[in-house]
Amino acid sequence: QVQLVESGGGLVQAGGSLRLSCAASGRSISSYTMGWFRQAPGKEREFVATIIWTSRSTSYADSVKGRFTISRDNAKNTVYLQMNSLKPEDTAVYYCAMRGSSDFNYWGQGTQVTVSS
Repeated sequence: QVQLVESGGGLVQAGGSLRLSCAASGRSISSYTMGWFRQAPGKEREFVATIIWTSRSTSYADSVKGRFTISRDNAKNTVYLQMNSLKPEDTAVYYCAMRGSSDFNYWGQGTQVTVSS
């Protein structure tokens, strides 16, 4: 059974940085596309970034492009999200996900990121 556990969230001032980690167990992430999503209070969950299994292609939401970087360490079975120049509107619960055959089927429990102005 796949388990994804996020960590690294917290409270940071605007302009600051955080690095989120997503540790996977039960399956190697090396052959899977991994993604980060977020959900702010009162809003729907939204896409943040993805990285395909070869690590040669990444994609980002326009709102985070140039500020966030997704990466993966297949040896550690871990995916990261480096978040720089954080803004109050980045405040949300951030979720890690693994893409199955047709969609993101496996999700972590989320980690809270709060950016104060």
